[in-house]
Amino acid sequence: MAGAALKFGTSGWRAVIAEEFTFGNARRAVAGIAAALEADHSRGTILIGYDTRFMAESFALEAAALLQDRGFSAEVSTRAIPTPVLSFETIRRKAAGALNFTASHNPPKYLGLKFSSANGAPALPEVTDRIEREIAALDDVEKPAAKKVERFDAVPAYLDALRGFVDASTFAGFPVGLDFRFGTSAGYLDAYFERAGAKVSKIHDQPDPLFGGQSPQCSAKELVELAALVRKDRCAIGLATDGDADRFGILDEKGEYFAANTILPILAWDLLKSRSGAPGEKRGIARSVATTHALDAVAERLGVALHETPVGFKYIGELLLEGKIAIGGEESAGLTIEGHVPDKDGILADLLVARAVRSSGKTLGELRSALEKEIGPFFSDRLDLPLSEEEKTLLQEKRRMPPAKFGARKVEKVDLLDGLKLILEGGAWVLLRESGTEPVARFYAEARSRKDLDELLRDGRKFVSAG
Repeated sequence: MAGAALKFGTSGWRAVIAEEFTFGNARRAVAGIAAALEADHSRGTILIGYDTRFMAESFALEAAALLQDRGFSAEVSTRAIPTPVLSFETIRRKAAGALNFTASHNPPKYLGLKFSSANGAPALPEVTDRIEREIAALDDVEKPAAKKVERFDAVPAYLDALRGFVDASTFAGFPVGLDFRFGTSAGYLDAYFERAGAKVSKIHDQPDPLFGGQSPQCSAKELVELAALVRKDRCAIGLATDGDADRFGILDEKGEYFAANTILPILAWDLLKSRSGAPGEKRGIARSVATTHALDAVAERLGVALHETPVGFKYIGELLLEGKIAIGGEESAGLTIEGHVPDKDGILADLLVARAVRSSGKTLGELRSALEKEIGPFFSDRLDLPLSEEEKTLLQEKRRMPPAKFGARKVEKVDLLDGLKLILEGGAWVLLRESGTEPVARFYAEARSRKDLDELLRDGRKFVSAG
C-alpha cells in the first residue's frame, strides 16, 4: 500500500522534524525524485547540500547513499551550504540536479527538501507534481547501507564568481556589519569582504540548529542586534542573510531597516540606468505579483520591459534562463541578476547594495530619496493573517466574484495570476493569497502615500474577516 502524500509547495517540501519530516519520509521523497529523473532519462551526478538545522547533514548523507543504490553518482557538500551556492555549483559542475536539506527561513523545528533541476533553477510545478505522484506510489523505502560518499567544496569557485559581479577593490576600508543568523552564509559573505580589505564587524556566525533561540529570518524584528552593532562600530551599512542565505536583510548606517520593496528598485535603477541600446535590445525587470510596482516605474522610466510572475522565484528564474531579464526580485527578499544563478541569492544581493552605497558615496536613505525624485514615492506592507475554514471559503468566493470596490476605492482591474489582486484608483493595489510555505494568508498592499497605505491595511483586515 502506498504511503502518505508529501506536498512540494512554493519552495520544496517542508515539515516539522520528527512529525512529518522523518528519515522514512525523506527516503520516500528522495526515491520519488530519483524515479522522476529516471523517467526523464536524467543521469549523472546529483549534488546534495544541507543547512545548519538539526540532523540536516545526516539526512544529506543518507540521501546520497540511497541515490547511489539507484545508480546515480551523488556528492555531499563538505559543510552547510547556501542554497544559491548549491545552485551555482550545479551549473558549474553540469550536474543532473541538486537536493538541499533546508527549511530556509522557517522556524528551527522545521526541516525541508528543495530540488533544483540541472539548470540550477528550483523545479517547476510540472516537475514537482510528477515527483509528488512518484512519492505517493511508494511504500516504505528501505534504509540504505552506509557508503563512502564523495564530498565537494563550493567556496572557492563561488567567491571567484562573485568578484566577477562586484569588484572587490571597491570595499577597501569599507566598514560593514554582518549578521549570518546562525546560518550558512558564514564563510562566504565575510570571506568576500575580508579578502577585499573591508572593516568587518560580524555576529551570529557560528552554526546553531536552534538559531540562538531566534528566527532564521532576516527582517526588521530579527536584526535588532545587527542594528546595535552597526551603530556601535559606525558601519556604513548592515547586511544579513536568512538561514540558507537565499534572502537578504539590509540596514542603513543608523540601523534603520530597508525592506526588499525599497531595496529592489534601488538596485534595478543602479544596474540598468547606465546601460545603452535601444529599448528592444535591453533586458527587462521581473517581479512577482506581490512585489512593489516601483519596479514598474523604474522599467517605464528606463524603457525596459516589466514581467509579472506568480509568487515563487522559480518563475523569475525561468525568465532569466530565457534571457528576458537583467534583474528579478520578490518582496520576500529574493533577487538575482543576469549571468548569475536562476534562483535568489541573498549574498549577491548584499554585495550589490554595498556596492551601490560605496560607489555612489551616498547613504541608503540618500539613494532612496534620489530614486523617489525619478519615480515618486511608493509605500507597501504585508500582513500575515490566519484563516478560519469559513474565511478560506469566503476568499474563494471573492476570487470567483471579485468586488467592484475595495473600501472606498474603485477597483480598476482584477489580476488573478496568483491569488486575488485588485488594482485600485490612484495607483494603489492589494493582493490576498494563501502562503505556499506557511499556514497563513498573505495580504499585500501598496499606495503612493503612507496615509493611503494605512487605510488599505485597515480595509484589508475587514475584507478578510468573516465576522
